[in-house]
Amino acid sequence: MAKCSICKAEIKQLFLEKLKGTVIYKRGSSKQYPICFECQKKWQTKEELLQQIQ
Repeated sequence: MAKCSICKAEIKQLFLEKLKGTVIYKRGSSKQYPICFECQKKWQTKEELLQQIQ
């Protein structure tokens, strides 16, 4: 199971091991940051999500 990069909660998986949330990337990097659905509702743009990770 993946954990959210912001709140560290476990992210539920749907059919065929898809995450219930999203995965974002930093520009120029191939590192993945899984984000849970609740954090995605709080911060809706990619820039806001990346600020919360740092």
